[in-house]
Amino acid sequence: MQEVSYEKLWRKLEENNMKKTDLYWKVHISTNAIAKMGKNEDIRVNILVKICKYFDCKFDDIVEIVKE
Repeated sequence: MQEVSYEKLWRKLEENNMKKTDLYWKVHISTNAIAKMGKNEDIRVNILVKICKYFDCKFDDIVEIVKE
């Protein structure tokens, strides 16, 4: 079974002195999406695109697939 991990995103937030709530305000994504990422649950691709555009990065800079 494979699972999604957003640990890279959380590290990127720390590196930029940001909190999860900053994603809400600066990237304009819902608190529901942030909560799902906090639980390593699937979210819509368009949300990942918004985050990548904000940080000028690629998907694999903020999310990874981990095998359990």
